[in-house]
Amino acid sequence: MSLRTQLKKVLPPISVTEQEALDAGDTWIETSIYQGKPDLHAVRTLPEAKLNEEEQAFFDGPLQTLLSMLDDHALLEGKHIPKHIMDFLCENKFFAMIIPKKFGGLEFSPYANSTIVATIATKSGSIAVTVMVPNSLGPGELLMHYGTEAQQNYWLPRLSAGQDIPCFALTSPEAGSDAGAIPDAGIVTKGMYNGEEVLGLSVTWDKRYITLAPIATVLGLAFKVFDPDQLLGDKLELGITCALLPKDHPGVELGNRHEPMGMRFYNGTTRGTNVFIPMEFIIGGQQNIGRGWQMLVSCLGAGRGISLPALGTASAHSAFKSTVEYSFVREQFGVPIGRFEGIQENISDIAGKTFLLEAMRVMTTEGLGEGLKPSVVTAIAKYHMTELGRDVVNSAMDVQAGKAIQRGPQNTLANGYCSLPIAITVEGANILTRNLMIFGQGAMRCHPYLKEMVDLIHSEDASADKAFRKVLGKTVWFSVKNAFRSMRNAYLPFTRNSSSELPEVSVYEKRLNALSAKLAPMADLSLLVLGGELKKAEMLSARLGDVLSHVYAAMACIRFYEQRVSDRTEAKLYFDYAMQWTLTEGEKALAEFINNFPNTPTKGLMRLLTNTYSNRIDSISDELRRDLSVATMQDSSIKRELSHLVITQPGDGNDINEQAFLAKHEAMPLLNKVQKALRKAPVVPFISFAHAVSELVQKGELTSAEADILLAYDDKRKRAVRVDEYTFDLELIDATQESHKVAVDAA
Repeated sequence: MSLRTQLKKVLPPISVTEQEALDAGDTWIETSIYQGKPDLHAVRTLPEAKLNEEEQAFFDGPLQTLLSMLDDHALLEGKHIPKHIMDFLCENKFFAMIIPKKFGGLEFSPYANSTIVATIATKSGSIAVTVMVPNSLGPGELLMHYGTEAQQNYWLPRLSAGQDIPCFALTSPEAGSDAGAIPDAGIVTKGMYNGEEVLGLSVTWDKRYITLAPIATVLGLAFKVFDPDQLLGDKLELGITCALLPKDHPGVELGNRHEPMGMRFYNGTTRGTNVFIPMEFIIGGQQNIGRGWQMLVSCLGAGRGISLPALGTASAHSAFKSTVEYSFVREQFGVPIGRFEGIQENISDIAGKTFLLEAMRVMTTEGLGEGLKPSVVTAIAKYHMTELGRDVVNSAMDVQAGKAIQRGPQNTLANGYCSLPIAITVEGANILTRNLMIFGQGAMRCHPYLKEMVDLIHSEDASADKAFRKVLGKTVWFSVKNAFRSMRNAYLPFTRNSSSELPEVSVYEKRLNALSAKLAPMADLSLLVLGGELKKAEMLSARLGDVLSHVYAAMACIRFYEQRVSDRTEAKLYFDYAMQWTLTEGEKALAEFINNFPNTPTKGLMRLLTNTYSNRIDSISDELRRDLSVATMQDSSIKRELSHLVITQPGDGNDINEQAFLAKHEAMPLLNKVQKALRKAPVVPFISFAHAVSELVQKGELTSAEADILLAYDDKRKRAVRVDEYTFDLELIDATQESHKVAVDAA
């Protein structure tokens, strides 16, 4: 019995749905990472993404108008998205950003799509989700790639004009992460349509968690097709199929809603029992029966890399901006709270991770803009960027504390805090994405020989043994080279490579090259020793996926620092933190993988190959945390670049914080002057800052003009530290009226 035949008995077969998922999408720079040679040249030569003239006009026009219309607090207090907002979205083609111009769409780039969705998200998560769904996986994209000419010509212009609102239904009560197990079924049969008997499907379905379903006018639907009467051939089960049904088609049920975390985007159910649909409803026509899963996973890759990462980045931009501004303005014990080390630990983490998120958002969309659909990279982006967004917002909640938990129009965090778990759960829940997808797909797609080897193992071809031996030889030599590369990088650090001209980048480039070099033999040994069992060892494979992910993130940071930031001097501390954090996390994941590997001799070999004999990992220094935290409170170009998605509107929470932040910077020399004067001759009693300023003016310590600047700042400061108040019956008290009342009472 040949080795190939023996392996065939051991390795579990790959299901059709697994095979289609593995075959979906493209590979990109993740291949070089997996193989131990990160291609930073490809990263550095990637064309820079910018808004083109049309995209910029949309950003400056319809998008700005939309933002001025949004009151997220009022939206969450109501039950529905106001009709005038939905009409505006439809009329201005917010749902048609990915649809080609020839069908009336905007045909925006992935970078523009991401930037627009993220900008909306800083203002309203509910509206961002409403906009992102039609521009992600759904009827529009499926029609563009797989629809018949007649379907494209009919539906895409209607979707572009907002004449129809789409939703797509995949998830059912019995099939969530295991989408291939959907019980929804279509039976091939004959029925009446438009007054005549035609061949079609009798479909029964029960779907949930479907965004836009309650208001959709056209339903994209995934179900399995069966042909018990063999009207199409001799096969009973024909596979997952996608169809497009108008809402008014007899038997289609839409309308019931869920309530996801109190967010007001429309999410709900759709059902139907024995609904007859003609073959022309199938996306791509009858020939696409059974191709639905392939269609879905092929389209999902790009959408997963744009929409949900945009939400994670938007949350970080908003949390970063509001937290550093509040920390500079809010004082306790006579100093800004951002000067306390306990707070600095959180602020530095917020700043570094926001830098990391923006870098990953930009590079991922730049790759997608080249026409690629890298399924592994987009899975990395979806998982890590939504998790990082959650980390940043959690840290911001800790810093802003009481102000963060009091809901109201002035609160900049609460709604984002509530909506982030939604991004964690959709388009593949994060546990699934990390534990099954990133390394699972990465190993099969990025290894130069593994997929071919697995195909040969399961092959029935008579020449498979000979071909397998040839591929096995190549695989062994590939693994040997990986092992020696890992040892060289582990034991001879002076031989590590770097092509950067910047010394501050070079040190990190060498470190990420070493980490990648260690990943390759670990993956090889895991596959060799555990084989098919590695699929079940999710905690182990997830850690290998983490190593791959963190090297990708580090590469994105390098590109962002070298090519996107306007002032490297101001950005260096942010870059240092982001690089140290992501590389440290990757090194931790590698150490934990080796520590928990179940085969003791192999574990020893892994330690030898990687020079990993202890759990000691370099960590971020307190000095860097302190320095970065102080830097965040400056009115710098990098601060603006890492909060550019936040468009302030007069009087909103972000505007109030920003005005106080800028006013304090203007008043700083005078505030120092006040402190010195008060130390020399304290004002007793110190009734208020305004009272002290008045006393200092009378003493000649301050001029009237200086007092005006200080009092203007103090007024803005008080507004920034204020939280919204309500009557006993929870009716919002207008902040301007309340301020007026306080002033009158004081007089």
